[in-house]
Amino acid sequence: MANEELIRALDSAQEIQLTVTGRKSGREITFPVWFVRDGGELNLVPVTGTDSSWFKNVLAEPTIRVVAGGAQLIARATPVTDPAPVGEILGMFRAKYGARDVAAYYPKPNVAVEVPLS
Repeated sequence: MANEELIRALDSAQEIQLTVTGRKSGREITFPVWFVRDGGELNLVPVTGTDSSWFKNVLAEPTIRVVAGGAQLIARATPVTDPAPVGEILGMFRAKYGARDVAAYYPKPNVAVEVPLS
């Protein structure tokens, strides 16, 4: 089970800091992303789907770091490419952030990423 500090931080956050390893540079790259927590999983959607650099980086090196508040987690991300689960994750994004904003900020929502919290 994920630590309680991380769960509390996720439950009160609108975005997290995601760190991936550059597939070409090998350097760590950190940036803010939206997310939804679904039980013991964190779900992320790359803004431009399969064209997103961070998604391509996750394919090359799936170990990522997420930071929420002062808590962090290092975990192995799993790409989600099946349209049905991607649609479910998008539904959770719409519920959290609003359908209009998700449509505006995610022009190509064709994949997602799952991150186990434990």
